[in-house]
Amino acid sequence: MPKRMLWGVVTSDKQNKTVTVEVERRFTHPLFKKTVRRTKKYHAHDEKNECKVGDRVWIEETRPMSRTKTWIVKEIEPRKAAG
Repeated sequence: MPKRMLWGVVTSDKQNKTVTVEVERRFTHPLFKKTVRRTKKYHAHDEKNECKVGDRVWIEETRPMSRTKTWIVKEIEPRKAAG
């Protein structure tokens, strides 16, 4: 079975080797036929503490690393250079 991958934004990097990633999903409401946005936060393992708040990252499902951490940061979108 393939591992799930999600795309999100880092909202917290205060923990050691852990980041909080907010993932947004959009869907059409079944009754009102309006696009609805829902967000969910995941704890992801960041081995080298590379992620900063605001980074866009890919996270991948993995074995449980702690009680709340079952995702790992796979790729960080390159930051735009200032200037």
